[in-house]
Amino acid sequence: MEKVALITGASGGIGLELATLFAQDKTNLLLIARNKAKLQEIKQLWEKQYPIKVYLVATDLSVIEGFYAIRDFVTQNNLQVEYLVNNAGFGDYGAFVERSIEKFREMISLNISMLVELTYHFAQKMKLNGSGKILNVASTSGFQPDPYFAVYGASKAFVINFTEALHKELEKTGVSATVISPGPTATGFTDKADMEDAKLYKSGVMNAKDVAVIGYKAMHKGKLHVIPGLRNRVMATLSSTMPSGYLRLNLAAKIMEREN
Repeated sequence: MEKVALITGASGGIGLELATLFAQDKTNLLLIARNKAKLQEIKQLWEKQYPIKVYLVATDLSVIEGFYAIRDFVTQNNLQVEYLVNNAGFGDYGAFVERSIEKFREMISLNISMLVELTYHFAQKMKLNGSGKILNVASTSGFQPDPYFAVYGASKAFVINFTEALHKELEKTGVSATVISPGPTATGFTDKADMEDAKLYKSGVMNAKDVAVIGYKAMHKGKLHVIPGLRNRVMATLSSTMPSGYLRLNLAAKIMEREN
């Protein structure tokens, strides 16, 4: 069987930067995203540039059919997923009751349900093989309740807790699970989340390549959890240790406000 790194949300941002790192290390790739044209462009470029094979599945991961498409492709092409990177996800910024419930359903399906489906399926196979590495992309939004970003923050809190528990369960199996929690990062995320004017993104924004390198190294070392950037680590630590209540909520709300 041919070993590959499976990366969701691979057509841009952190996902694309992670895929680049795998390609540079001569690891065959299975790239997943909705944008088929962008994936084909990456495939043509990288197969010329690196001694690797690049496989593609253009599908919508917010529906269960997306999982079936990936599962069947892996089986039909006799691939072994040695690395699983669950990067695909999106947010939606604004007061909960004023946003779209349909978008929230899609977000929960993508950020949580699909991540669990893919991890369950491929972690089982990794355990049987006695090797494999999983990298789940969360967010510093997962460390506290996030007014105006309530569903997204809650979905990333799930990713953090789920991955950390999985990391423990997989000890001594040859398989590791790592979670990376970036803070504000320069990707296309803000456009889709409708948060171009959020105060959170006005300073201290990291670039996607730096975040990807940190996550990539942590995954290979089998680390439990990594938070890129000193400022983000400090904020995450404060959020984790601060007593719950109005002080914590008011601070989070202040951070998440829109610019006037």
